[in-house]
This record gives sequence, structure tokens and C-alpha cells, in this order.
Amino acid sequence: MTVVLETKGLTKSFGGLVAVDDVSFQLHKGELLALIGPNGAGKSTCFNMLMGQLKPTAGEVFLQGENVTGLTPRRIWRKGVGRTFQITSTYASMTVIENVQMALLSHNGEVFRFLSFAHKRYREEAMALLDMVGMAEQAERHCAVLAYGDLKRMELAIALAHDPALLLMDEPTAGMAPKERVALMQLTSDIVADRGVSVLFTEHDMDVVFSHAHRIMVLNRGALIAEGTAADIRNSELVQEVYLGGGTLFSAEEDAHA
Repeated sequence: MTVVLETKGLTKSFGGLVAVDDVSFQLHKGELLALIGPNGAGKSTCFNMLMGQLKPTAGEVFLQGENVTGLTPRRIWRKGVGRTFQITSTYASMTVIENVQMALLSHNGEVFRFLSFAHKRYREEAMALLDMVGMAEQAERHCAVLAYGDLKRMELAIALAHDPALLLMDEPTAGMAPKERVALMQLTSDIVADRGVSVLFTEHDMDVVFSHAHRIMVLNRGALIAEGTAADIRNSELVQEVYLGGGTLFSAEEDAHA
């Protein structure tokens, strides 16, 4: 299998606090990999090192075999990495299609060159992306009036605008209703299957994780403590202890949604 993302001994310390501790893993082409763990486990810190917002204290990050450790976020983005965030960030005064057009302009290095008539550039490509995420009918609506679930779908279209090989999704279903969560992750799964994009995502909703992730990694106190299929993780006594003090992970999720 083609390795798209690899970390070797990834570590981040803040003074005496080790937020990420010797994390090594591989993500393959067309794989949907979940990174889960309790609050404070180090998930966001790990993501920020992968995307260049933080420089590792030790260890390395490889993207399609190239060492990208310490590169700036923009340089990493240019090498084929997209990202969505827990809290959406869009141009509220612009329409849905204009937001995606801006992403396409940036991808093609035309943000300032064609600023005066940016609304005419890449409309067809933007509509294709919006159609992919089920937002084509809302293309001319302003983002300020969109439901939160629709903003999340639009953000996904923006992240796909430069045709990334790797997509990092930080809490993609945060703040969404249960049905919206299922729909967004099914959409992501379909994109993975159709386009061969590799996805690494963090998530607190275990129903979402178990239903859609091809593989799951569990982070606790900065260290990876388990890795495997949904069944492997669900049945891991160590994972159950970390999350629930010894109860079964599946039953706890059922109770949470009762």
C-alpha cells in the first residue's frame, strides 16, 4: 500500500509538559484513519505539528516520502494537504460559491492578480466541488445564513479545492446534530472511495468513529496506547479503562445517546 503520511517518533514538549510523546504511525492512500482520545490527550497538538503550526521537539513527518518536518503551513498545504477545523472559518459576507472560488484562486496563485473580477473565475470548478458535497443548490446563498451543517459541507469543498492527497479533519462533526454527523462522515467516506484521498480525523463521537473509520488510533497523555479496527478498539481493556474506567465502550455510547 502507498504510504501518504508517516510520522517517526513525533514529540512535542512545552517546558516540562510532554504533550505528544514518541508518536509513530502510517496513513495509506485511500484510508480513513481516526485519532481519538480523551480531552487533553494531545490530538490537536499532533495535528498542529502535521500541518506546520507547531514545530516538533523531536521526530519527523513525511508526506508521500518527503520529509516536511518544520515546514510552514502554507508550504505543507502546497504539497497537497488540506484541513478542516473544529470551528468553521468562512467569509460570511460572501456567497457559498464565492468562498470556494477564493480557495481555487489561492490554489492557482491568482488571489491578487484577478481580485477585481474574482467572482467570474473558476465558477465551473467551484460548482463541481459544491455538487460533490451536496451544496450546489445553495451556491448563491450567503454564508451568514447557512445552517451549521451546511457550513461544514462547504468547508469540506474548500479543503478539496486544491485536490489534496491528504485531508486533516479536526472534530469534523463538532456542533452538528446526529443526522448531520452521519451525513457528513458518509460524504467523507464516499470522497475517500471515489478520489483516493487519505483522511486523518479526530472525533469524540464514537458512533461516527466506529461506523466510518477504516482504522483507529487511541492517544492518551500524548502517547499512542492502541491501534486497530473498530472491533479491536472496542474490545481493548486498556482503551475501556482510559475512557470509561473499565466499562465497555459500546455500552457507554448507547447510554450516552439514550
